[in-house]
Amino acid sequence: MTWLWGLGLLAASGAGAPAHANPASLVASAADPDDPTDLHLWLDYEYSVATASIWRERAGGTTDPLAPIPKVRDLAFKQYRHQLTPRADFGIYHNTSIYTALPIVIGQARELVLGEGVTRDGSSTIADGLVPRDGFDARDPGTPLAGGGVFRGVSRSGVDQLHVGMAVALMNQDNDDTKPTWKLGGELRVPVGRVARLDAERPSAETGVGRGVYEVRAWMSVARRYKHTESWLELYWQTPIAAKDTSLLRLPEAARFGATNIDAGQRGGVAFGLEAYAFDDPVAQNRISVELGARTEAHFEGRDYSELWEVFALAGDANGAASGPLVLDGDPTASGIQARSHPGVSNIENYLELASRAAIRAQLGKYVRFAATLDLIWKTDHVISFADAGVDLPTCGGSGVSGACENETNAVVNPGTREVNPLHVPRIDLVGHRYHSEDNFGLVFGLQGQVLF
Repeated sequence: MTWLWGLGLLAASGAGAPAHANPASLVASAADPDDPTDLHLWLDYEYSVATASIWRERAGGTTDPLAPIPKVRDLAFKQYRHQLTPRADFGIYHNTSIYTALPIVIGQARELVLGEGVTRDGSSTIADGLVPRDGFDARDPGTPLAGGGVFRGVSRSGVDQLHVGMAVALMNQDNDDTKPTWKLGGELRVPVGRVARLDAERPSAETGVGRGVYEVRAWMSVARRYKHTESWLELYWQTPIAAKDTSLLRLPEAARFGATNIDAGQRGGVAFGLEAYAFDDPVAQNRISVELGARTEAHFEGRDYSELWEVFALAGDANGAASGPLVLDGDPTASGIQARSHPGVSNIENYLELASRAAIRAQLGKYVRFAATLDLIWKTDHVISFADAGVDLPTCGGSGVSGACENETNAVVNPGTREVNPLHVPRIDLVGHRYHSEDNFGLVFGLQGQVLF
């Protein structure tokens, strides 16, 4: 999303400095001569559309043992989102600032329909009972979805995380025009909103958008202004450190068994761009510029919300009159099934997110700036359901499995033992049944405004 590009925007802005258009080259400061402190207020709006094709592996689709696992098209995913993000950047010392931002989802709508050429009889998702034959409309449960509709989620809104951080400019081109502007920063992202859940009985009661995850982010940016252009580069790394008790990603019970990769995945990326001045009046400090840039972001393996998380939660509801096909066994070592609802979040494979950006920026005098941005986003194909069956423990003495070892000498996960992953559901996680997200495309249109004090 566009806020990934806002790394420099959030932590880099400054009043009282020479006029420049690109926020990535700005530094907030305080205790400077004739400028006690800087306060910059931002307001960003984004409208985004995301689409993907959902394919599924087909067990038994080939008799060639060396052939890749065949896949068939199943569903098509689409999401719309409106987001408003107020930001504030406050200088606290020379070339040093603290900042905060609160992305607010004004509205989000998601839907799944039958893929191109797929019928209700041909959809494996329907055949396996993950959704009813007539689909599931979370906005009007009990009413069949028309056409090729398979699932329509509730209208969601709210907040996920509050972003708080600090930035320091080790070099500042405003102070020494022979050097670029080089900034380092750290950020804590605190979950403050309602966690996104699905209540199959009362879908309208759960409209949150949060994940309930605490994350830290470290970043660095370098920017250089020339006579008619500006160039910039940004690097960052983001990792989860904890989860709230209400988060669907907090699974302490599963950790006692053979579950692996149960935390949200880490992310890292690089962004760069070049801005050219179409109009520049240094006396009045008015400027219009055009920017072109690109971004590459790596998403590392972990559990998270996928395009099908609501479908998985619906099919894994253990609270209804009839248990769904994805209901979990909360304790694999106990006799019988200890029914637990599937949280909906699933193991997601590593993938790359690639994006290009075009922007038009305008500076009106010393204190006001505007921008309009357009991002085109692609994601590499990746698997979105592949939880391991468990972990084969090393051999030890005694009988049965105890603690971190087992009595048998084998290379398999023994049923009914601590080796079993209680989050593994063969119907969606087993090779030959897994889901893939492919042909991912996204578009983000943004408007940005800034006032400097």
